[in-house]
Amino acid sequence: MNTLDTIISYARQTVNEEAKAIAHLEQLIDQEFAEAVHTIHNSNGRVIITGIGKSAIIASKIVATMNSTGTPAVFMHAADAIHGDLGNILKDDIVICISKSGNTPEIKVLVPLIKNFNNTLIGITSNKESFLGQEADFVIHAYVEKEACPNNLAPTTSTTAQLVIGDAVAVCLLHLKGFSSKDFAKYHPGGSLGKKLYLRVDDIVSKNEKPKVNLESDINAVIVEMTEKRLGATAVTENDKIIGIITDGDLRRMLTTNTSFNGLTAKDIMSPNPKRIDVDAMAVDALDRLEEYGISQLLAEKEGKYAGLLHIHDLMREGIL
Repeated sequence: MNTLDTIISYARQTVNEEAKAIAHLEQLIDQEFAEAVHTIHNSNGRVIITGIGKSAIIASKIVATMNSTGTPAVFMHAADAIHGDLGNILKDDIVICISKSGNTPEIKVLVPLIKNFNNTLIGITSNKESFLGQEADFVIHAYVEKEACPNNLAPTTSTTAQLVIGDAVAVCLLHLKGFSSKDFAKYHPGGSLGKKLYLRVDDIVSKNEKPKVNLESDINAVIVEMTEKRLGATAVTENDKIIGIITDGDLRRMLTTNTSFNGLTAKDIMSPNPKRIDVDAMAVDALDRLEEYGISQLLAEKEGKYAGLLHIHDLMREGIL
């Protein structure tokens, strides 16, 4: 077996071993897991998540997931906790402690201190018979038979299992809170993800020029309007209602089918009944419409009247595409 085939074999073996471990977790989701999640949901405090080593990194990620899905959470490193960071824990907070073995020295020092605070303690561990498993008010079993590491030493499968359990807790809380996409958008206003959730057509077209001509506008007027407004198209309107659209493509077709342009007007070259969208629609829905019909521009209207023109380049600029 050559080196590349060996790499592929090791990688597939790792993925397979971790996939089997994750699949086994489903059988470990029990009544105690449900009670732990229910306790968090009914709490008036935050969730403090702690761990040591690689488990601390997983704890930090679970904190990020919870905060973004409506459950206030704070990361507290187990080593730092016993050197002052215990002050992060408030009266109504619930503490989740993550540890594969449940028996590390830091955990054995930290757990009694948390218990002295009278805060509810939830343990996520592979060993329910460990110190953490025995002392926690609720134990979420994240058992793995072995690590994907060939020496069964480097945290691999175990940290993957912890992460999956954390996601399961966060998603359960999301459902219990009725956390919607609108709520999600409030916590993710930046980047393309946030814009997909809150940006509306009106937010874009209101900043654009508003090219329009009437049915009797001559070709020169049409070309000037399209050139000045620089959107590659113009609406054809009558009493502010959309009658048609003229695009760059319509102009090119006109050039190939007419030897004389004298007397030609907008109504002679426009495409009638163009695709349109309401200004209150989401920008991502406008993108879907553009892709569905294979077009570059979409006319926007408000209460049945022409409101502006949206170009696919607008969506690219906003990071929607």
